[in-house]
Amino acid sequence: MGDLIVTTPTRRQALLAGGVLLAGAALSLATAAAQTFPTRPVTMVVPFAAGGSTDVVARIIAQKMSEGLGQQVIVENVAGAGGSTGAARVAKAEPDGYTILMGTVATHALNPLMLKRKPYDAVTDFAPVSLLVIVPNVLVVHPSLPAKTVPELIALLKADPSKYNYASSGVGTPLHLSGELFKSMAKVSMQHIAYRGSGPALNDVVAGQVPIMFDNLPSASEFIRAGTLRGIAVTTKERAPSFPDMPTIAEGGLAGYETYTWNALFAPPKTPREIVDRLNAEAIKAVKDPAVQERLKTFSATVVGSTPEALGEHVKAEIAKWTPVVKEAGVQID
Repeated sequence: MGDLIVTTPTRRQALLAGGVLLAGAALSLATAAAQTFPTRPVTMVVPFAAGGSTDVVARIIAQKMSEGLGQQVIVENVAGAGGSTGAARVAKAEPDGYTILMGTVATHALNPLMLKRKPYDAVTDFAPVSLLVIVPNVLVVHPSLPAKTVPELIALLKADPSKYNYASSGVGTPLHLSGELFKSMAKVSMQHIAYRGSGPALNDVVAGQVPIMFDNLPSASEFIRAGTLRGIAVTTKERAPSFPDMPTIAEGGLAGYETYTWNALFAPPKTPREIVDRLNAEAIKAVKDPAVQERLKTFSATVVGSTPEALGEHVKAEIAKWTPVVKEAGVQID
């Protein structure tokens, strides 16, 4: 019989084996963490100031998700740069599911097209969770403004091109774009006044500091009902069910005019699929809850509740759709 030959591993083989073991251990820990998620509160970043449409939707959804997750979902407002500041924070957060974003058409379609310096990639720097709701925008004015219809407002602006300002929730938001598209299609002039969210903008418009505003219908609806703002027209293709007597801007003479916003949940890139699925399940349960739907219907939000894959495709489609609109409006932000 021949001699038994015993070989010893080389240093490289030992390092490789150790690396495999460490990778396996890390994967096991990640899997275990995903299975027990969440064990502490989750922060939902709203990239605008408190009081706006995104903030309203976020707080409704966060409250219901807290019940399903068994941990509090805390809404944190991180305003700035038309939503990009808060979105960038989530893009760079730990991919553990404890920091998520209430994203919008601004953070994931308009800003990527308008900003010269891009703080994140809307497609690759996020893990999509779920498209939640689609929300109409609305054109409102202070009641003292002598215009009750779109044609009357256009005539007023043309009569004195340098007199009037309009407010929005920030540079590069869908509300800013709504105003610029209105100016372009109506061939009128208004000076844009950008705020750090709808809440501060609404305060100034209600106080008469700025006469005109493009806002999301959810945040403006109570002011319209109270008579402290006059709703001129909604920006969507169809009238809003919660304000059936309010015409669309297209009905007011600007055929083809249409803008809206949407809200969706995103996690940081490389968030484990198990965690994304858990967040997705709780988000869908939240928007399908009858009490939540009743609250959302009061401002004509259309409930969606999608898969992560459907949201990913939605973001790509929105970028493709808004590209020619942004180019035509000529909006670019430093």
